[in-house]
Amino acid sequence: MPSLLHLDASMRRTGSVSRDLSAHFAARWRERHPSGAYTYRDLAAQPIPHLTHAVREALVDPGAAHGAPADEWALTTALNAELRAASTVVMGVPMYNYSIPSTIKSWLDRVVSPATMAVPGGEPGPLAGTSVIVISPRGGSYAPGTPRAGWDHQEPYLRAVLRAIGLTDDLTAFVPAELTLAAVVPQMSALKPLAEQSLERAYRTLESLADRDAVRAG
Repeated sequence: MPSLLHLDASMRRTGSVSRDLSAHFAARWRERHPSGAYTYRDLAAQPIPHLTHAVREALVDPGAAHGAPADEWALTTALNAELRAASTVVMGVPMYNYSIPSTIKSWLDRVVSPATMAVPGGEPGPLAGTSVIVISPRGGSYAPGTPRAGWDHQEPYLRAVLRAIGLTDDLTAFVPAELTLAAVVPQMSALKPLAEQSLERAYRTLESLADRDAVRAG
């Protein structure tokens, strides 16, 4: 059965581009999968605690006595179960200070482990075949030729860590919405048309991805 795992990480409760875009994708996906399962986690409203040594040891060697607190281990187990059950994952990941929110990092730290790692050239990992859509708004632009080209530590990191657990590029779509600060920063007002075009393109892309996912699910 198709199953969507929907993650949000923006600290903004209203006016969040990443929340609006991820909700748009989720709504369209659910329209096309009326009997599909749906799980939502708001990582800003209910942050995942930072990884502890005991939990990390348990992830590395689940069979050993690890002493991880029962509630933390239960949370870690639940997060991994949600990810493994999902046929599609949509992640709303805004750029904070040229990288990802720490709340997303805390989630990743509990789902990236030897049990989910994919060995290059080896057998597919347990998450192979999962479709992942990463919505990645950013206040500026980091395209080649821009003043801050090369400052993007959001998308390259996420590509690398998702690839490490078998979520390869042919199954992973990154949907940016650039120049989001043009709407509120006076010095960027001339860039508003470009920001609007980028946002419109993101909405169209997400609709296309939801439709494609429905066709692929059959």
